[in-house]
Amino acid sequence: MRVLPVPCRRDNYAYVLFARDGTTALVDVSEASPVLAAVARHGARPAAILCTHHHYDHVDGNREVAAALAIGDVCGHASDRGRIPGQTHFLEDGDRFSLGSISVQVLHVPGHTTGAVAYFCEEEGARAVFTGDTLFLAGCGRLFEGTPADMFASMAKLAALPSDTQVFCGHEYTLSNVRFARHVEPWNPALDGYELRARARVDAGEPTVPGTIGDELAVNPFLRVKDAAELGGRRAEKDRF
Repeated sequence: MRVLPVPCRRDNYAYVLFARDGTTALVDVSEASPVLAAVARHGARPAAILCTHHHYDHVDGNREVAAALAIGDVCGHASDRGRIPGQTHFLEDGDRFSLGSISVQVLHVPGHTTGAVAYFCEEEGARAVFTGDTLFLAGCGRLFEGTPADMFASMAKLAALPSDTQVFCGHEYTLSNVRFARHVEPWNPALDGYELRARARVDAGEPTVPGTIGDELAVNPFLRVKDAAELGGRRAEKDRF
């Protein structure tokens, strides 16, 4: 399994997903031109478009790309019917399907939107999850439609994935998220190396994606709510004496 990030718009990522057997798929086609250029550059013939949610900056290129590449399968959550351009498959939490030799599990992860989904992909021991705007590297998405309880449950669902799962999110927000994480957890030493690695990638003109679930458990304050609260409480108690 190989994943090619495709920068789109100002700070979005679309992705080309390559299976070992040659099957390919697209994730979050926010803009047609860079996606079509990437597909042509790599000689890919995508079989499907996987949409994480209905926001235009993730689906605006669906119709043009599907028409140009004769893609008949456009996937999204069932509740996004009528909101994702060209949608043909209406998925529910726990649904499974195959993209060639890649097995895909659908995780309904509401919070950013009510129909947000993540796609957990496995192939021969390699794992990746496409999280859209639910889980970012070192952060999470805004609550546009869901509730804090929705997002908390969605973070827990993603946190339970194997720690070596590579995380591919929808935007390049990593360094700004790290600044917020340092504000929330100034005592967290794991942020030091994490920030250095992210900054080196950005300085080299490379995406900060992918991270891993293991990395996120160490630095992402939205996956560390309980740990941060407990540690902060212990620090406050110590400071009283």
